[in-house]
Amino acid sequence: MRIIVSLLFIFVGTASAFVLPSAYITSTARLPTTTFLSAVTSPLESPPATPVEQVVVLPDADAVGARIRQIVQDAATAAIADHGHFMLAIPGGSILKMLVGSGGEWTSKTTIAYVNHKCVAMDDSDLATHAKAMKLFMGEWNGCNPIILDGTDNGSQEAASYQGKLEELDTLLRDDATGLPIFDLALIGVGDDGHIGSLYPNREEVLETEKWVLTVAMKSPPSITLSLPVMANARQVVVAACGVSDKYPQGKSEGMRRAVVSEEETVQTFPAVGLRSTATWVMDEAAASKLGDKYN
Repeated sequence: MRIIVSLLFIFVGTASAFVLPSAYITSTARLPTTTFLSAVTSPLESPPATPVEQVVVLPDADAVGARIRQIVQDAATAAIADHGHFMLAIPGGSILKMLVGSGGEWTSKTTIAYVNHKCVAMDDSDLATHAKAMKLFMGEWNGCNPIILDGTDNGSQEAASYQGKLEELDTLLRDDATGLPIFDLALIGVGDDGHIGSLYPNREEVLETEKWVLTVAMKSPPSITLSLPVMANARQVVVAACGVSDKYPQGKSEGMRRAVVSEEETVQTFPAVGLRSTATWVMDEAAASKLGDKYN
Protein backbone atom coordinates (compact mmCIF):
# COMPACT_ATOMS: atom_id res chain seq x y z
CA MET A 1 0.00 0.00 0.00
CA ARG A 2 1.35 3.37 -0.99
CA ILE A 3 0.52 6.16 1.46
CA ILE A 4 1.15 9.82 0.69
CA VAL A 5 1.57 12.12 3.68
CA SER A 6 1.40 15.82 2.95
CA LEU A 7 1.54 18.72 5.38
CA LEU A 8 0.24 21.24 2.84
CA PHE A 9 -2.87 21.57 0.72
CA ILE A 10 -2.10 22.86 -2.72
CA PHE A 11 -4.91 24.37 -4.74
CA VAL A 12 -5.02 25.46 -8.34
CA GLY A 13 -7.06 28.52 -9.31
CA THR A 14 -10.07 29.74 -7.41
CA ALA A 15 -12.60 27.82 -5.37
CA SER A 16 -14.89 27.65 -8.38
CA ALA A 17 -12.39 25.37 -10.08
CA PHE A 18 -13.40 22.64 -7.68
CA VAL A 19 -17.17 22.93 -8.09
CA LEU A 20 -18.97 20.01 -9.70
CA PRO A 21 -22.50 21.29 -10.29
CA SER A 22 -25.48 19.09 -11.02
CA ALA A 23 -25.01 19.63 -14.76
CA TYR A 24 -22.79 17.08 -16.47
CA ILE A 25 -19.21 18.21 -17.11
CA THR A 26 -17.72 16.93 -20.35
CA SER A 27 -14.08 17.78 -19.73
CA THR A 28 -11.91 15.00 -18.39
CA ALA A 29 -9.30 17.41 -17.04
CA ARG A 30 -8.17 16.70 -13.50
CA LEU A 31 -5.87 18.28 -10.99
CA PRO A 32 -2.23 17.24 -11.41
CA THR A 33 -1.79 13.85 -9.76
CA THR A 34 0.40 14.94 -6.87
CA THR A 35 -1.78 17.98 -6.13
CA PHE A 36 -4.99 15.94 -6.16
CA LEU A 37 -3.64 13.15 -3.99
CA SER A 38 -2.17 15.60 -1.48
CA ALA A 39 -5.52 17.35 -1.26
CA VAL A 40 -7.47 14.20 -0.48
CA THR A 41 -5.02 12.16 1.55
CA SER A 42 -3.29 14.48 4.02
CA PRO A 43 -3.90 12.86 7.41
CA LEU A 44 -2.69 15.86 9.41
CA GLU A 45 -4.36 18.89 7.82
CA SER A 46 -7.99 19.96 7.76
CA PRO A 47 -9.00 21.05 4.27
CA PRO A 48 -10.81 24.35 3.69
CA ALA A 49 -14.54 24.34 4.30
CA THR A 50 -16.73 23.32 1.39
CA PRO A 51 -17.57 26.32 -0.84
CA VAL A 52 -21.09 27.59 -0.27
CA GLU A 53 -22.04 27.05 -3.90
CA GLN A 54 -21.40 23.31 -3.52
CA VAL A 55 -23.96 22.90 -0.73
CA VAL A 56 -27.64 22.51 -1.68
CA VAL A 57 -30.12 22.80 1.20
CA LEU A 58 -33.68 21.59 0.59
CA PRO A 59 -36.72 21.58 2.88
CA ASP A 60 -36.95 17.90 3.75
CA ALA A 61 -36.02 14.31 2.91
CA ASP A 62 -38.62 14.07 0.14
CA ALA A 63 -37.10 17.07 -1.60
CA VAL A 64 -33.61 15.60 -1.26
CA GLY A 65 -34.76 12.32 -2.78
CA ALA A 66 -36.43 14.12 -5.69
CA ARG A 67 -33.27 16.13 -6.35
CA ILE A 68 -31.11 13.00 -6.33
CA ARG A 69 -33.40 11.30 -8.84
CA GLN A 70 -33.23 14.37 -11.08
CA ILE A 71 -29.44 14.47 -10.83
CA VAL A 72 -29.27 10.81 -11.89
CA GLN A 73 -31.64 11.43 -14.79
CA ASP A 74 -29.72 14.49 -15.99
CA ALA A 75 -26.32 12.83 -15.63
CA ALA A 76 -27.49 9.74 -17.51
CA THR A 77 -28.95 11.77 -20.38
CA ALA A 78 -25.83 13.89 -20.75
CA ALA A 79 -23.37 10.98 -20.43
CA ILE A 80 -25.16 8.93 -23.09
CA ALA A 81 -25.26 11.95 -25.40
CA ASP A 82 -21.54 12.55 -24.82
CA HIS A 83 -20.05 9.06 -25.01
CA GLY A 84 -22.88 6.59 -25.40
CA HIS A 85 -23.04 5.09 -21.90
CA PHE A 86 -23.72 6.02 -18.28
CA MET A 87 -21.40 4.80 -15.53
CA LEU A 88 -23.01 5.13 -12.11
CA ALA A 89 -21.55 4.28 -8.69
CA ILE A 90 -24.02 3.81 -5.82
CA PRO A 91 -23.69 3.07 -2.10
CA GLY A 92 -25.99 1.18 0.20
CA GLY A 93 -28.13 2.71 2.91
CA SER A 94 -30.76 5.41 2.53
CA ILE A 95 -29.66 6.49 -0.95
CA LEU A 96 -31.06 3.23 -2.33
CA LYS A 97 -34.52 4.32 -1.21
CA MET A 98 -34.06 7.69 -2.90
CA LEU A 99 -33.72 5.89 -6.24
CA VAL A 100 -37.12 4.21 -5.98
CA GLY A 101 -39.28 5.44 -8.85
CA SER A 102 -36.33 6.50 -11.00
CA GLY A 103 -35.40 5.05 -14.34
CA GLY A 104 -36.18 5.51 -18.01
CA GLU A 105 -34.95 4.53 -21.44
CA TRP A 106 -31.41 5.42 -20.36
CA THR A 107 -31.17 2.42 -18.03
CA SER A 108 -30.45 0.12 -21.00
CA LYS A 109 -27.19 2.04 -21.48
CA THR A 110 -26.24 2.14 -17.80
CA THR A 111 -23.60 0.22 -15.86
CA ILE A 112 -23.78 0.28 -12.07
CA ALA A 113 -20.86 -0.28 -9.71
CA TYR A 114 -21.09 -0.40 -5.94
CA VAL A 115 -19.22 2.19 -3.88
CA ASN A 116 -19.02 -0.49 -1.21
CA HIS A 117 -20.52 -3.90 -0.58
CA LYS A 118 -20.31 -6.64 2.02
CA CYS A 119 -18.64 -9.87 0.93
CA VAL A 120 -21.74 -12.03 0.97
CA ALA A 121 -23.93 -13.90 -1.49
CA MET A 122 -25.61 -11.48 -3.89
CA ASP A 123 -29.08 -12.78 -2.98
CA ASP A 124 -28.61 -12.22 0.76
CA SER A 125 -31.63 -10.01 1.44
CA ASP A 126 -30.30 -8.88 4.82
CA LEU A 127 -26.71 -7.98 3.98
CA ALA A 128 -26.29 -7.63 0.22
CA THR A 129 -26.70 -4.12 -1.14
CA HIS A 130 -27.23 -5.69 -4.57
CA ALA A 131 -30.22 -7.70 -3.36
CA LYS A 132 -31.71 -4.61 -1.71
CA ALA A 133 -31.16 -2.50 -4.83
CA MET A 134 -32.78 -5.15 -7.02
CA LYS A 135 -35.85 -5.19 -4.78
CA LEU A 136 -36.15 -1.42 -4.43
CA PHE A 137 -35.50 -0.15 -7.96
CA MET A 138 -32.93 -1.97 -10.05
CA GLY A 139 -35.32 -4.74 -11.00
CA GLU A 140 -37.23 -2.09 -12.96
CA TRP A 141 -34.15 -0.59 -14.61
CA ASN A 142 -34.51 -2.52 -17.84
CA GLY A 143 -31.24 -3.52 -19.45
CA CYS A 144 -28.91 -2.04 -16.84
CA ASN A 145 -25.65 -3.85 -16.12
CA PRO A 146 -24.77 -4.11 -12.41
CA ILE A 147 -21.20 -5.15 -11.64
CA ILE A 148 -21.56 -7.65 -8.82
CA LEU A 149 -19.24 -9.49 -6.46
CA ASP A 150 -18.46 -13.19 -6.73
CA GLY A 151 -20.45 -13.84 -3.58
CA THR A 152 -17.72 -15.19 -1.29
CA ASP A 153 -16.57 -14.07 2.15
CA ASN A 154 -12.94 -13.66 1.04
CA GLY A 155 -12.41 -9.91 1.14
CA SER A 156 -9.00 -9.78 -0.55
CA GLN A 157 -10.11 -11.97 -3.44
CA GLU A 158 -13.37 -10.08 -3.84
CA ALA A 159 -11.57 -6.71 -3.97
CA ALA A 160 -9.09 -7.92 -6.57
CA SER A 161 -11.85 -9.54 -8.61
CA TYR A 162 -14.05 -6.45 -8.49
CA GLN A 163 -11.22 -4.18 -9.61
CA GLY A 164 -10.53 -6.60 -12.44
CA LYS A 165 -14.15 -6.44 -13.55
CA LEU A 166 -14.01 -2.63 -13.58
CA GLU A 167 -10.73 -2.61 -15.51
CA GLU A 168 -12.30 -4.80 -18.21
CA LEU A 169 -15.15 -2.35 -18.88
CA ASP A 170 -14.70 -0.48 -22.14
CA THR A 171 -17.49 1.86 -21.03
CA LEU A 172 -15.50 3.10 -18.01
CA LEU A 173 -13.28 5.98 -19.08
CA ARG A 174 -9.83 6.53 -17.57
CA ASP A 175 -8.16 9.73 -16.47
CA ASP A 176 -5.24 10.36 -18.82
CA ALA A 177 -3.10 11.86 -16.06
CA THR A 178 -3.74 9.43 -13.20
CA GLY A 179 -5.12 6.27 -14.78
CA LEU A 180 -8.05 6.42 -12.36
CA PRO A 181 -11.50 5.41 -13.59
CA ILE A 182 -13.98 8.19 -14.29
CA PHE A 183 -17.53 7.40 -13.24
CA ASP A 184 -20.10 9.76 -14.70
CA LEU A 185 -21.78 10.03 -11.31
CA ALA A 186 -20.86 8.76 -7.85
CA LEU A 187 -23.55 8.93 -5.18
CA ILE A 188 -22.12 8.89 -1.66
CA GLY A 189 -23.63 8.59 1.81
CA VAL A 190 -21.91 9.67 5.02
CA GLY A 191 -22.05 7.79 8.32
CA ASP A 192 -22.26 9.52 11.68
CA ASP A 193 -18.58 8.70 12.18
CA GLY A 194 -17.68 10.22 8.82
CA HIS A 195 -17.22 7.00 6.89
CA ILE A 196 -17.86 7.04 3.16
CA GLY A 197 -18.22 3.75 1.37
CA SER A 198 -16.36 1.46 3.76
CA LEU A 199 -13.58 3.96 4.45
CA TYR A 200 -13.66 4.37 8.22
CA PRO A 201 -11.85 6.83 10.53
CA ASN A 202 -8.33 6.11 11.68
CA ARG A 203 -7.77 3.20 9.30
CA GLU A 204 -5.11 2.93 6.63
CA GLU A 205 -7.59 2.23 3.82
CA VAL A 206 -8.62 5.88 3.69
CA LEU A 207 -5.06 6.82 2.64
CA GLU A 208 -4.77 4.30 -0.19
CA THR A 209 -3.88 5.94 -3.50
CA GLU A 210 -2.91 3.05 -5.77
CA LYS A 211 -5.72 0.50 -5.78
CA TRP A 212 -9.19 1.18 -7.13
CA VAL A 213 -10.94 -1.33 -4.88
CA LEU A 214 -9.94 -2.20 -1.32
CA THR A 215 -10.91 -4.82 1.21
CA VAL A 216 -11.93 -3.68 4.68
CA ALA A 217 -11.85 -6.41 7.29
CA MET A 218 -12.90 -4.48 10.39
CA LYS A 219 -16.17 -6.46 10.56
CA SER A 220 -17.29 -9.96 9.68
CA PRO A 221 -18.09 -10.49 6.90
CA PRO A 222 -15.56 -8.08 5.37
CA SER A 223 -16.45 -5.45 2.79
CA ILE A 224 -14.98 -4.06 -0.38
CA THR A 225 -14.94 -0.35 -1.14
CA LEU A 226 -13.83 2.04 -3.82
CA SER A 227 -10.79 4.05 -2.74
CA LEU A 228 -11.13 7.74 -1.94
CA PRO A 229 -9.30 8.89 -5.11
CA VAL A 230 -11.68 6.79 -7.22
CA MET A 231 -14.75 8.26 -5.51
CA ALA A 232 -13.43 11.79 -5.88
CA ASN A 233 -12.46 11.33 -9.52
CA ALA A 234 -16.04 10.92 -10.79
CA ARG A 235 -17.30 13.64 -13.12
CA GLN A 236 -19.98 14.35 -10.54
CA VAL A 237 -19.71 13.41 -6.88
CA VAL A 238 -22.94 13.93 -4.96
CA VAL A 239 -23.26 13.42 -1.21
CA ALA A 240 -26.82 13.11 0.08
CA ALA A 241 -27.85 13.49 3.73
CA CYS A 242 -31.32 13.83 5.18
CA GLY A 243 -33.89 12.46 7.57
CA VAL A 244 -34.89 13.08 11.19
CA SER A 245 -36.27 10.87 13.95
CA ASP A 246 -37.41 11.12 17.55
CA LYS A 247 -33.93 10.05 18.63
CA TYR A 248 -32.19 12.45 16.24
CA PRO A 249 -34.49 15.48 15.80
CA GLN A 250 -31.70 17.38 14.06
CA GLY A 251 -30.95 14.48 11.75
CA LYS A 252 -27.44 14.36 10.38
CA SER A 253 -26.58 17.93 11.41
CA GLU A 254 -23.52 17.11 13.52
CA GLY A 255 -22.10 14.79 10.89
CA MET A 256 -22.61 17.40 8.17
CA ARG A 257 -20.98 20.09 10.31
CA ARG A 258 -17.91 17.93 10.75
CA ALA A 259 -17.87 16.89 7.10
CA VAL A 260 -18.43 20.29 5.52
CA VAL A 261 -17.07 23.06 7.76
CA SER A 262 -15.19 21.80 10.83
CA GLU A 263 -11.61 23.05 11.10
CA GLU A 264 -10.69 20.16 13.38
CA GLU A 265 -11.37 17.19 11.11
CA THR A 266 -8.95 15.55 8.70
CA VAL A 267 -9.43 12.82 6.15
CA GLN A 268 -8.13 10.40 8.76
CA THR A 269 -10.44 11.45 11.60
CA PHE A 270 -13.53 12.01 9.43
CA PRO A 271 -13.05 10.56 5.94
CA ALA A 272 -15.92 12.51 4.36
CA VAL A 273 -13.81 15.69 4.46
CA GLY A 274 -11.82 14.16 1.62
CA LEU A 275 -14.74 15.05 -0.66
CA ARG A 276 -15.03 18.70 0.38
CA SER A 277 -13.43 20.11 -2.74
CA THR A 278 -15.09 17.80 -5.26
CA ALA A 279 -18.60 16.93 -4.10
CA THR A 280 -21.94 18.64 -4.31
CA TRP A 281 -23.60 18.19 -0.91
CA VAL A 282 -27.40 17.80 -1.04
CA MET A 283 -29.10 17.84 2.36
CA ASP A 284 -32.29 18.77 4.14
CA GLU A 285 -32.66 21.76 6.44
CA ALA A 286 -32.21 19.61 9.53
CA ALA A 287 -28.87 18.27 8.28
CA ALA A 288 -27.71 21.81 7.38
CA SER A 289 -28.78 23.36 10.69
CA LYS A 290 -25.26 23.47 12.18
CA LEU A 291 -23.39 24.68 9.09
CA GLY A 292 -23.79 28.38 9.84
CA ASP A 293 -25.80 31.22 8.34
CA LYS A 294 -23.96 31.44 5.04
CA TYR A 295 -25.02 27.90 4.09
CA ASN A 296 -28.68 28.34 5.05
